[in-house]
Amino acid sequence: MVQDLKSFRFSCYIVMGLVIYPAMKHITHTQIILASQSPRRKYLLEQAGITFSVIPSHVDEMQQTGETPRQYVERLSRDKALDVARHHENAWIIGADTIVVVDDTLLEKPTSMDHARKMLQQLSNRTHTVFTGFTVCGPNESAIITRHVTTQVEFKSLSPAEIEWYISTQEPFDKAGAYAIQGLGTFLVKGIHGSYTNVVGLPVCEVIEVLIQENVIRSFNH
Repeated sequence: MVQDLKSFRFSCYIVMGLVIYPAMKHITHTQIILASQSPRRKYLLEQAGITFSVIPSHVDEMQQTGETPRQYVERLSRDKALDVARHHENAWIIGADTIVVVDDTLLEKPTSMDHARKMLQQLSNRTHTVFTGFTVCGPNESAIITRHVTTQVEFKSLSPAEIEWYISTQEPFDKAGAYAIQGLGTFLVKGIHGSYTNVVGLPVCEVIEVLIQENVIRSFNH
């Protein structure tokens, strides 16, 4: 298993920018469920070769008083996983939550065009942090592993015309921080330090490492 993990870690980081991962296979007969309706998280797990079902969770996504960004995303990811686990006791559940933070200000999904505009203005010519918390919950809650990953993202200086054009594409909506690094929003980003897939919405390498450690999946060639 140690060799499996080392081999996977090496290969996934080599190709992270291309979002290509080694083929995976199940070594248990247990169902895997993604507790999220995010098409981006679904896409990332599919690209990793994971067989899974999608069953969205239904929890209140409100930051609690005094909660740090790390605590917030970890708690929400755990709440989402446990919400689905209560109805699917024999499955492995993956829950996740992603936020953008700049100047200690939490930027979630914009609620209007003006809200998106203000977010993009805040991010322009700045470096911000993307936090994703994820939880892997085992059958009957036999294991509950919660972790978080951070990525630093540097934006170019955005002109008012660029911001207005990007908003007009409708892409900023339903995205934490009002942008999609994997979409048209790629033109906003000068550079990143850390996991690319974390910015998209799920730190796939780290999630798969947990699944390997828990003997849920393994590299196809092992």
